[in-house]
Amino acid sequence: MSKVCQLSGKRPVSGNSVSHSNRKTRRRFLPNIQTKRFYIPETDEWISLKVCTSEVRTINKLGLYAYLKKLEKKGVDTGVKLK
Repeated sequence: MSKVCQLSGKRPVSGNSVSHSNRKTRRRFLPNIQTKRFYIPETDEWISLKVCTSEVRTINKLGLYAYLKKLEKKGVDTGVKLK
């Protein structure tokens, strides 16, 4: 399963895990990706998206249709076709 958010494009980043003795080993920081179904009342359809939880909060604030329109205007490819 790809760990990339469909809307924001967040992906894993790398960094160091630092022990108590200050030894550094490489590790990955993964985004909190959830598969969630959303209902779009404007088009009367359900869509399934893999989004990070910060984007779910933004969708709850703005509404899914308005948020997708905003991303479409910016030129972000979300994989969702709006009518």
